[in-house]
Amino acid sequence: MATIYFDPDLHKALRLKAAKTSQSITELVNQAVREALSGDAEDLAAFEERQHDPLTSYDAMVKKLKADGRI
Repeated sequence: MATIYFDPDLHKALRLKAAKTSQSITELVNQAVREALSGDAEDLAAFEERQHDPLTSYDAMVKKLKADGRI
């Protein structure tokens, strides 16, 4: 359990959305946090999947783009 202090305008928007969707503010916040954490988990999985990919420096990438005529 935690206490969260929202910006007054954000709290008002949450109250209105809660009333409109017949959900509690707690349900809305829990859903938003789950979605944020799920997105983080997807990002971490993608990073892990690509951890063995070869690294390219910024300088090398700029030179390649220039050589290819893309910049």
